[in-house]
Amino acid sequence: MPDESKSELVKKIGERIRRLRKEMNLSQEQLAERSGLHTNYVGQVERGEKNLTLETLEKVAGGLDISLEEIFRYIGPMKQKDALSQIIELLIERSSEDQKMALSVLKSVMEWEEKKHNL
Repeated sequence: MPDESKSELVKKIGERIRRLRKEMNLSQEQLAERSGLHTNYVGQVERGEKNLTLETLEKVAGGLDISLEEIFRYIGPMKQKDALSQIIELLIERSSEDQKMALSVLKSVMEWEEKKHNL
């Protein structure tokens, strides 16, 4: 793997960790404490300056109280732009409140469609 693609992956993971931390209203200090890491290290990870080991990534996931799968979710580009991937692209950068609202709207549409077919 070329160095530039490695650094791009490190940046994407750092950005994902930052986004998840902010969604949980945690400071870098709080995440560091919960993960058993130094605050400066968490900042370097989020800026894409440090390449995490799997063990450290597991500590960060534990500090965020999420799975490793959730950290990697949506990091790589999807090969085929199906409807689901387009929905994900629309929502990935939105706040968790916006995502919840979109889910509520989608559920309402699905329920309406189901009722329409049951008449």
